[in-house]
Amino acid sequence: MLERLFKVRERGSTIRVELLGGATTFITMAYIIVVNPAILAFAGIPVGPSTVATILTAVVGSLLMGFIANRPIAVAPYMGENAFIAFGLATLGIGWQLRLGAVFVAGAVFLLITVLKVRSWLANSISFSMKHSFAVGIGLFLAFIGLTETGIVTKAEAVPVKLGALGLPQVLAIAGFLVIAALLYRRVRGAILIGIAVTGVAGLALGLGQAPKAVMAVPFVGEYSLAPIALQLDIAGVLRLSFLPILLTLFLMGFLDTLGTLVGVGAAGGMLDEQGNFPDIERPMVVDAVTCMFSGLIGTSTSGAYIESATGIREGARTGLAAVMTAVLFAVSLFFIPLVEPLQHLQYAYGPALVAVGVLMIGSVRQIDFEDLTELVPAFVTVVMMLFTYNIANGLTAGIVVYPLMKLAAGRYREINVGAVVLAVLCLIYYLFGLPH
Repeated sequence: MLERLFKVRERGSTIRVELLGGATTFITMAYIIVVNPAILAFAGIPVGPSTVATILTAVVGSLLMGFIANRPIAVAPYMGENAFIAFGLATLGIGWQLRLGAVFVAGAVFLLITVLKVRSWLANSISFSMKHSFAVGIGLFLAFIGLTETGIVTKAEAVPVKLGALGLPQVLAIAGFLVIAALLYRRVRGAILIGIAVTGVAGLALGLGQAPKAVMAVPFVGEYSLAPIALQLDIAGVLRLSFLPILLTLFLMGFLDTLGTLVGVGAAGGMLDEQGNFPDIERPMVVDAVTCMFSGLIGTSTSGAYIESATGIREGARTGLAAVMTAVLFAVSLFFIPLVEPLQHLQYAYGPALVAVGVLMIGSVRQIDFEDLTELVPAFVTVVMMLFTYNIANGLTAGIVVYPLMKLAAGRYREINVGAVVLAVLCLIYYLFGLPH
């Protein structure tokens, strides 16, 4: 039955290798169980239900990826998008119901352009350097959140920010980051999750925080009920002209994350064709779009394919059976939420993970063309606007607007395609009629 469903032998793998690969992917990305609810708490989404929603999204998304796309790629709420939902929209004064509505509608738009097969047109309208500048900006943004959450960087009066007081929590955070970095260097599976756990245990031993109240609990009831957040999204409120830039930002972030992840894990697993394209890419794209809509419905942020899936692929996983295995392990973790819940309230434990994710994402800076100012300037604008305005949308939209302007100024208008112009006009609406902040 497994052979018929997943074509394991046909793809040069075995059931044992697929199960091992799926388990490896789970261990590597399980930190999202701790980090995602902790970030979304700043949007007012309660942690208990948010944790269940995070895990359930990973279960459903990974199962869909396994059975529909038959790829060894796990799906879960994205890092970066969760920060945009929690922090990027904070100054708008809108409730989390409206933010979840934006997640759902962005997923619906993603699904529509995938079904209509305009994916490649839109993807090709954004230059290679610009795509990677998004990753760099989001990585630095996450790192900045991690530094402020841990108190290593704080607000100041004479200057925007300053070095915080180096008390015990900050020392633990620095040590936690170094532990994660060392484990990543040694390619230890689950490096980020191990770093969070080690730092949290050390803090508890030193009297910072509380130990778990229990090891297991029944999900979907009591404090882990989805009722407070599931189906509470506001879709009608999102369908306003002023909300268009927010939808565009969520859509582009999810779209580019998915595209980059699929190409990245495809290269790691030898899944790309001779032209470097991911064969039959529409199937995993559809899975990501549907899972994103599911995320908004049950109460969590934009979801999609996870780059950590590359760890399972390195173990030899080549089919959707690995993704199913990852989903099963996430489903099992639903019953062990009390074990990780204290870590969601310990900034010194999960903050270093955000900085570490930033380190992993900053590598994309090497893909930006520093020799061509028409590529470098829009990329630079993207990064600094994300970081210094504390808003991912500002960076994304500003960079996309500046890109064709730089090409025009250089007399290289032939390099501007219709898609780039359309995106620039839509982003310009953000500053003229939208909700810039």
